[in-house]
Amino acid sequence: MKKRLIFSFVLLACLLLLFIAVSITAGSVDIPIDELIRIFSGSSGDDTAAAIVLKIRVPRTLAAAVLGGALALSGYMLQTYFHNPIAGPFVLGISSGARLTVALALIASAGGAFRMNSAVMVISAFAGALLSMMAVLLMSSRIRSMSLLVVCGVMIGYICTAITDIVVNFANDSDIVNLHDWAVGTFSGIKSDGLMVCAAVVFAALAAVFMLSKPINAYRLGEGYAVDMGVNIRAVRIAMIVLSSLLSGCVAAFAGPVSFVGIAVPFLVKMLLGTAKPIVMIPACFLGGGVFCIISDMIARTVIAPSELGISTVTAVLGAPVVLIIMLRKNKEK
Repeated sequence: MKKRLIFSFVLLACLLLLFIAVSITAGSVDIPIDELIRIFSGSSGDDTAAAIVLKIRVPRTLAAAVLGGALALSGYMLQTYFHNPIAGPFVLGISSGARLTVALALIASAGGAFRMNSAVMVISAFAGALLSMMAVLLMSSRIRSMSLLVVCGVMIGYICTAITDIVVNFANDSDIVNLHDWAVGTFSGIKSDGLMVCAAVVFAALAAVFMLSKPINAYRLGEGYAVDMGVNIRAVRIAMIVLSSLLSGCVAAFAGPVSFVGIAVPFLVKMLLGTAKPIVMIPACFLGGGVFCIISDMIARTVIAPSELGISTVTAVLGAPVVLIIMLRKNKEK
C-alpha cells in the first residue's frame, strides 16, 4: 500500500508539472520550449511571446491548477458529509448560488454602489455558496433519500441559473453583458493579482481541511464511531460546510460554474490510491483536480482556436461518463 501511495503522488505531481508546461506552450500561438526557457531566464528577444506567456498563459494555467484543486477538494468534502459519491458543488446547486451572488455584486458595482475587487468577488461568492448549502441542508433534514436530495440540489441550481440569466440579459452595461462568457465557465481573464487572491484563499482552506483530516476520517467511518473517538460532530460538520462553500465559492468567483470536477476527480483519485483515508485523499484530490482542469482548459482553448469552448462544456464531456460509472456501480451494489 505504501508503494502504491508513493507511486500515485509522484504520478500526480509529474502529470501536474507536465501539463503546466504543455499548457503554457500550447495555444493559438505556439511557443517552443526553448523560447519558453529564454522567457523565464529573461534573455528572450520576443516581447510578444514574453507578454503572452507571463501575462496571459502563466496566470491562467496556475489558476486552472489552483481552482481545479479547490473544486475537487470541495467535492470530496461534500461527498464525505452526505456519504454520497455523486454529491458535488455543481450538482447540489452550490456553484450556481455563488454565481448568482457574484453576478448581482458585479451589477451593483457597475451601478456605482461600491467598487468591485477580488476580495468582494470572493466574499459575495462565498455568501451565495453558503446560502445554497444552507438550503440543501434544510432539505436534507426533511428528505432521507439521497437521490431526492440530489434532485432538489439540481433544482436549486436551475433556479439560481435562471435568475442569473435574467439579470445578465437585462443588464445594460457592456461589462455585465460580457458575463455571458464567465457564466459558462472560463479561466481566461484571470490576472496575476486575481491569482494571488484566489491562491491565498484556496491554500488557507486547504491547510484547514488537512488539519481536520483525522476528525473527518472518524466522521467518514460513522457518527457513532466519531463520538466514541471524542470528535465534536457539530463542529466538524460546520467546518466542512464552511470550507467546502468557501472553496466552491472561490472557484465560481474567478472562473464561473465548472461542472463535474467535484464528483469525477475524487472518484478517480480514490481508484488510483486504493484508499479513501482523508489524510491522503485531501492532497491527492487537490493535485488531481489541478491536472483535470489544466487538461480541460487546454482542450477548451485549442480545439476551435482562436475561439474558446466554455470550460464546463469540456469538464462535462470528461466528467459526466465518470458520474455514470459511479451510478451504475452503486446500482450494481444494491
